Amino acid sequence: MTHTLFTNARLIDPEGDTDQAGALLVVDGRIERIFDATAALPDHPDMVVVDCLGKCLAPGIVDIGVKVGEPGERHKESFGSAGLAAAAGGVTTMVTRPDTDQTVDTPEQLDFIRRRASDEARVNVLPMAALTKGRAGREMTEIGFLMDAGAVAFTDCDHVVTDTKVLSRAMTYARSLGALIVGHPQDPGLSRGAAATSGKFASLRGLPSVSPMAERMGLDRDIALVEMTGVRYHADQITAARALPALERAKANGFAITAGTSMHHLTLNEMDLADYRTFFKVKPPLRAEEDRKAIVEAVRTGLIDVIGSFHTPQDEESKRLPFEEAASGAVGLETMLPVILRLYHAEELSLPCLFRALSFNPARLLGLDSGRMTAGAPADLVLFDPDKPVVLDRFKLRSKSKNTPFDGARLQGRVLGTWVAGHRVFDEARP
Repeated sequence: MTHTLFTNARLIDPEGDTDQAGALLVVDGRIERIFDATAALPDHPDMVVVDCLGKCLAPGIVDIGVKVGEPGERHKESFGSAGLAAAAGGVTTMVTRPDTDQTVDTPEQLDFIRRRASDEARVNVLPMAALTKGRAGREMTEIGFLMDAGAVAFTDCDHVVTDTKVLSRAMTYARSLGALIVGHPQDPGLSRGAAATSGKFASLRGLPSVSPMAERMGLDRDIALVEMTGVRYHADQITAARALPALERAKANGFAITAGTSMHHLTLNEMDLADYRTFFKVKPPLRAEEDRKAIVEAVRTGLIDVIGSFHTPQDEESKRLPFEEAASGAVGLETMLPVILRLYHAEELSLPCLFRALSFNPARLLGLDSGRMTAGAPADLVLFDPDKPVVLDRFKLRSKSKNTPFDGARLQGRVLGTWVAGHRVFDEARP
């Protein structure tokens, strides 16, 4: 048996909502025991000791909604490069999207992804599959066969299924199998072609825009279908304050609904579009500062369950275009933790609260036993210094694509080490 002892650690426990000094013992890839700061520590002749030097040790991040370019767009991101970026960012589990150049909608494509990920990625990879064939919204996929092939959830990503009969049938079938559906709450008619959130700022900049009510309308429709079918449903990105009351009512009514948001909507706002920098173009578009604050508060209270990077690699050719024509999306696997720590340093969210949304809640949503700092849980861990300053240089990112809005940003927080099942997959000293 292999024994690893993490000493002098600042243990971040999202489940117990604690942040305290202690030590942690890992045996054969699982957490064996947690020690407080005064406890006598075990000894073993083959023990590997990791002195954390007072830095933070937390559950590895479970990132829902990662896009990898295989199959079809390997030049943007491969499982190898995404795995490197994830490990360097403290992400121990990537939950991948099916919106690749060939939509992931058959068991054969899922098998390809699982084999490629097993061969190339340093971290755990769990694939989602398309809800409808080709993400075209006309015919649902073989949900049962795809679950047997390893799909952990079903989503058409930003291709909203407009035919409510097709969607209700897919939800009913998914409910019978206990499958999770991930929706993108937007009214597609209102949001088509939008590059900014409607308001004075978008008008002054001359950008095509969409009202935040498009998100509210899309969420209202999906909640009604959840009520009708009883399916397990996760709203991938809630970014507008006006959507929060509907989400709160749905949860109060006992519907099987959870919600996520993105690192970008928690830390940026529409004013960041002032220079027309296309690296700030994401989907949904960045919102007003009032919306950002409301979403941060929703994470704090637990109304919003999950924070994700929504890692979307785009090559230079698709970004070096006029703002309204440029592709949406930004990379985030490697940058999410230092960016999200802005909220900790601003005293808006505590570290246990952040890791509840980054690790514990997404793991629980997917039925994983990771995301916890407790005996028996997998030793998927991240060691980080929350105070270490860093100036982000996009050309040093491990992702093949470099489209980050945080290029040149002064951040605080650096990952020092990442472990998957007790095996070290990233060491800052030997990157």
